[in-house]
Amino acid sequence: MRDKGSSALGPIVCYTFFIITIRLVYGDLSYSFPEEMKPQSVIGNIAKDIGLDIKALSSRKARVDLVGTRKRYSDINLNTGDLITLERFDRESLCGKKPSCVVMVDLLLENPLELHRVNLHIQDVNDNAPRFKNNLIDMEISESADKGNRFSIEEAHDADIGQNAVQKYSLQQNDYFILAVDSNRVELVLENNLDREKQKEINLLLTALDGGSPQRSGTVAIHITVLDANDNAPVFSQTVYKASLPENSPKDTVVVHVSAADADEGVNGDVTYDFGHVSDDDVHIFAIDPKTGEIKVTGGIDFEDRSSFEIRVKAKDGLGLTSYAKVVVDVTDMNDNEPLIDVKSLSNPVPENISPGTEVGIINVQDRDSQSNGQVLCSLQQGVPFKLVPSIKNYYSLVSTGQLDREVVSDYNITITATDEGSPPLSSSKSVQLSVADINDNPPVFEEESYSAYVSENNKAGSTLCSVAARDPDWRQNGTVIYSLLAGEVNGAPVSSYVSVNGDTGVIHAVRSFDYEQLRSFKVQVMARDNGSPPLSSNVTVSVFISDVNDNAPQILYPAPEGNSFMTELVPKAAHGGSLVSKVIAVDADSGQNAWLSYQIVKSTDPGLFTIGVHSGEIRTQRDISESDSMKQNLIVSVKDNGQPSLSATCSMYLLISDNLAEVPELKDISYDEKNSKLTSYLIIALVSVSTFFLTFIIIILGVRFCRRRKPRLLFDGAVAIPGAYLPPNYADVDGTGTLRSTYNYDAYLTTGSRTSDFKFVSSYNDNTLPADQTLRKSPSDFADAFGDLDSSDEV
Repeated sequence: MRDKGSSALGPIVCYTFFIITIRLVYGDLSYSFPEEMKPQSVIGNIAKDIGLDIKALSSRKARVDLVGTRKRYSDINLNTGDLITLERFDRESLCGKKPSCVVMVDLLLENPLELHRVNLHIQDVNDNAPRFKNNLIDMEISESADKGNRFSIEEAHDADIGQNAVQKYSLQQNDYFILAVDSNRVELVLENNLDREKQKEINLLLTALDGGSPQRSGTVAIHITVLDANDNAPVFSQTVYKASLPENSPKDTVVVHVSAADADEGVNGDVTYDFGHVSDDDVHIFAIDPKTGEIKVTGGIDFEDRSSFEIRVKAKDGLGLTSYAKVVVDVTDMNDNEPLIDVKSLSNPVPENISPGTEVGIINVQDRDSQSNGQVLCSLQQGVPFKLVPSIKNYYSLVSTGQLDREVVSDYNITITATDEGSPPLSSSKSVQLSVADINDNPPVFEEESYSAYVSENNKAGSTLCSVAARDPDWRQNGTVIYSLLAGEVNGAPVSSYVSVNGDTGVIHAVRSFDYEQLRSFKVQVMARDNGSPPLSSNVTVSVFISDVNDNAPQILYPAPEGNSFMTELVPKAAHGGSLVSKVIAVDADSGQNAWLSYQIVKSTDPGLFTIGVHSGEIRTQRDISESDSMKQNLIVSVKDNGQPSLSATCSMYLLISDNLAEVPELKDISYDEKNSKLTSYLIIALVSVSTFFLTFIIIILGVRFCRRRKPRLLFDGAVAIPGAYLPPNYADVDGTGTLRSTYNYDAYLTTGSRTSDFKFVSSYNDNTLPADQTLRKSPSDFADAFGDLDSSDEV
């Protein structure tokens, strides 16, 4: 006997390798090749046979699955398109004694999903030699046996099939027996009578030969002991016994009961039972009771591994005569296999912007059971935007059914359930984790529709105004927000010269110190942009309001000192208590309570003679003027705002209690020595001007009265505004703020201490003014008299 492993190499080397490629109906392929091919041997070029570009094998994730088994016997070479072996194909272990051994392979391609069924026809090679169960067969034959008696010999077993199986037997040349072989049995035929006295023992050599190339053989030695007469062999009740056995039957389950009868009596009629040749795989599955012939289960019965068994049973009497029968056991399928779920392909993660109906995975479901026990239905749990779509045979496509949104659900735990149609049904589940990849589909959104920042003027450069915040629900860089200012101008200057924004935190800082008197509020646009591709952005308006600080002291417009000169006003001697004699006019560049001004006389020549309005600045008499009052009155007025702390300014007001300038001693005693001539010239010019003005005024009055008869009366407002020289540069005339009002009416005033006189005519909002004959209003003759007195005093 030669070793099976070593003897298998010869026929493989010498075997003429052939491959048959057949294009089947429905696109299936069929390859035929011999068993025992070495690993990495080429079965056929599957890419060429299905007309597929080799480059598409990798891009479409081509792979091979062997149907019905978990072993991987073959695979595809993605570089060449060849279908190659991964391990040795043993036809006997895969198909046993089946005349045709076909292994089905699925070639799976993706994008789009494409399935090709490949049938691998495994051709038998003569890699197994015939084998007898035992190396020695002991037989006892009575010498009284007649010529032509037949004695059964257990046939040899060859795992190969067809021509490679046992084809013939040869018996060693001898004087007593010849060999008779038919399809079911091997028998020794007694050709000459035995004579125990001549030869008690006969040794023969039986050889079994297969039909392979090269031919293989197996031998068994037959030892025959010549006995006295036992001329009847046991006879089975049936030539072939058939039984049906459910898979997974427990041990000691009775399969079948065989029975054989022997016509002899005594020891010659006692029959014992035993198995004939049993393969190594089946030796531990069944056992036979040698006395009763009862066959029981001793091992595991699995329909998916073996659907039928064929057993040779031997009956032997007490003197060694034997007969044989065949037992065929068919295994019935039970629903004992749960469906197997295999995820063949999964796009993970999947972009959130995929359209409904997009294939994201391929699922394969197998059930090793047969018929209805192997029919499987697949389903998904509720509440996920996916479904299973039946595709090709046992394949399903995992398809999206709705729009995905990573910001709502970022991960899905998809449970696939497969249930067969057996009774009772079996099911299995498999969970698939599917992540949703982020797409930049959300712009940053500010937490507020607009922002307001409040800052006091005179702030420090770099101080924080406010902070803006935007949220982006996208992930990583798609959700990273960067802040920036949009281009714009404030008071003609770039907005960046006023404020800046921190790109990471959104904190807005002042670039410069603000001045409320120049800029009270402004608006800037802040943009929030993410880092996606392409980036998305949104804008928000930030209003900056500057609050006033009391940083401007009141500014006195009247009286306004100019050099060393001072303002002097005449107060009639007949002025009654409460008469308006003058007014201090002041403004404050600040606003609000910082610009609320209050007036106070801090020092005066006669404290009880004059009073000043706290908020109006009007100077009035507190009582009637008496003869005992000093002609020259000096008032020091303080103007204070309402800020914290408050700021103030002071001015001096000079009043002369007199009805005409001639009574003023200071004016009479003025002499300037070398400058008398210049003063005289000024007085003459002033007199001429006043006279001219008076005559012109009379003419205008007459003309107006004359025109009243023909035309509607014209109204004139004699108010004259305060000269612009008295107003500060940033002054804004705002009524009701405590600063200067628009209309006042005061009569002429003279300036002393200078060579010139000034005239100012304004109107007053106060009705409590002196009558025309009691105010400072003077006729041209009065001024002429005054100036005459000055001239006469000069001449003296």
